[in-house]
Amino acid sequence: MVNRFYERIQRSPIVAAVNDLKKLDNAIQSPCEIIFLLTGSIFNLKEIVSRVKKAGMDIYVHIDLMDGFSRDTVALKYVHENIRPDGIITTKNSLIKSAKEMDIFIIQRLFILDSLSLETGIKSIRITKPDAIEILPGIMPKVIKTVNRETKIPLIAGGLIQDKEDVIEILKAGAIGASTSKEEIWQL
Repeated sequence: MVNRFYERIQRSPIVAAVNDLKKLDNAIQSPCEIIFLLTGSIFNLKEIVSRVKKAGMDIYVHIDLMDGFSRDTVALKYVHENIRPDGIITTKNSLIKSAKEMDIFIIQRLFILDSLSLETGIKSIRITKPDAIEILPGIMPKVIKTVNRETKIPLIAGGLIQDKEDVIEILKAGAIGASTSKEEIWQL
């Protein structure tokens, strides 16, 4: 699973971040190979994951944002065993630890707001050792370089990405991919 994620993102470094289910069909039809699902519920998650996988894409579910699931190990185990996404995205250290114990591909999402959140985020990553990191906002090349240097964990940058130039700068700074909800960028 780990190698598959890295192979796919290397071939197609733009990740379709779906924050509105009205955009799901466009994401599935885009050249992206990976979808980050940022919306959904206990009622539709299985069907969404099934549709994405049937289209030959990988899907990583941001479990913190799914309605109807608690943010605990039981929900994580249920999603992993019954819905079967390719991996999980979370901001919660406890879920990262549990996901690693269950051998789930885990992406730790960090919001970098200031120097303190950068320092705290790096400490957290060193402890949790996720398979990949997603930092937001993603348009901070200096921060991307710092997190790469300090953690040595593959990094995806997301949030506030407006155009092709942002994607190029993110990749030049050392990110392996850029996640965005902007549909026009999915087509690059």
